[in-house]
Amino acid sequence: MGIPGPEEQADGGVGAVAAAGGLHLYQLLLHAEYGPVVRFQLPGAGTAVSVADPVLLEATAHVDKRPERLFAFLEPLCEAGNLQVLDAREHGPWRRLLLSVFAGRPSHERHFARFTALATELADRWAARAGSGPVALQKDLTALSLRMICEYALGGAAGLADPERVTAAFEAVLTEYLGGGPGTPESRARAAEALAYLRAAVDDVIAAHRGAGRADRSDLIGALVEAGERPERIRDTVMVTLLAAHHTTGVAVSWTLHLLGLHPAAADRVADELDRVAGDRAAPDFAGLRRLTYLELVLKESMRLYPPGPYGARETTEPLVLGAYEIPAGTTVFYPFWALHMNPAYWPEPRVFRPERFTPEEAAGRPRFAYVPFGLGPRGCEGAGLAMVEAELILAVLLKRFRFRPAPGHEVTPVERFVLWAADDIRMIVEPREPLRGT
Repeated sequence: MGIPGPEEQADGGVGAVAAAGGLHLYQLLLHAEYGPVVRFQLPGAGTAVSVADPVLLEATAHVDKRPERLFAFLEPLCEAGNLQVLDAREHGPWRRLLLSVFAGRPSHERHFARFTALATELADRWAARAGSGPVALQKDLTALSLRMICEYALGGAAGLADPERVTAAFEAVLTEYLGGGPGTPESRARAAEALAYLRAAVDDVIAAHRGAGRADRSDLIGALVEAGERPERIRDTVMVTLLAAHHTTGVAVSWTLHLLGLHPAAADRVADELDRVAGDRAAPDFAGLRRLTYLELVLKESMRLYPPGPYGARETTEPLVLGAYEIPAGTTVFYPFWALHMNPAYWPEPRVFRPERFTPEEAAGRPRFAYVPFGLGPRGCEGAGLAMVEAELILAVLLKRFRFRPAPGHEVTPVERFVLWAADDIRMIVEPREPLRGT
């Protein structure tokens, strides 16, 4: 049986995606018209098959190959081969090593105090400018998330000779290589200089770890040094980690605050929970973070409605059967995460914000791939656990101190920009909460 889909166009699908307002919206339209499995032209990858049914997606969960053409944009950041398209034999051990760092509680707990300090610094800046107009959430929160992952990946503040310059350099690299345009001679020169600086900064941290004689496996570079990885691979791993973590946590927190601003009853419930757990402290401790159960439901529902990474892709290495359809080897399988999260068969009234969807009672029986904010299978995000700790902590610090209201007249429009971004930022009025009286 042939897979349904729109007629092919000479432009490779570029016009259809643009007319829909982006690939994230195009997927919603495709699946609404053609069903759970759709054949379509994916710009840059030829013909692809998109799967928006979590049960059918199970058949692809083992695939450990990414389409190389779609990830070629990462090549300027890599000197030891593009880490995102490693073959399965090399990718498996590399992934296990990353999971040993990113997924471990010792790693999260070790950095928790510093993460809290960084989030508190941002809260202090917002408090100092209270009454001076709306705050651009994405701008400030993505800068915070980049600062956090720089500290994490490069070994903490002691490993960074100039944290602010590292952050600025990485922004310059991202703008040039991931901005979507050809750039100018001046911007290319700035990006090349920034990239050289970043590699030198990482090399300095690697040298410090080697000189110390004993690496700390709860630190990314320390674990890679101890595993015997060569310097080029360590450097590439750090660069790709910065890329993967940049924007994603800050964007997730921004969309969550946006939704809480639209749903003040849910915001009040989060604030009450924070007061119970943290008392008169400015932030919960690491153990307390685990007791913020309603905050976790809110964050999960926010990432369902606005997944930071709205899609992914794999390439089949053998024929697959998806329901009534046969998928040949070498096919690009597209994962429309946003369309999965909007599938009404598994998410009744999918556009409604309702955190209770993620209680154990409501989640029971739901297919595991109905909710995939961090991807799935052997190419899923190794830093998912760390990202949740960072996002919940930032939300806890901010919601303990502030209330958030939508800025009057400001329209929030999701667009794709490597992540699910708001076109003109998410501008909100940030007001101090009344101090807690008693505990």
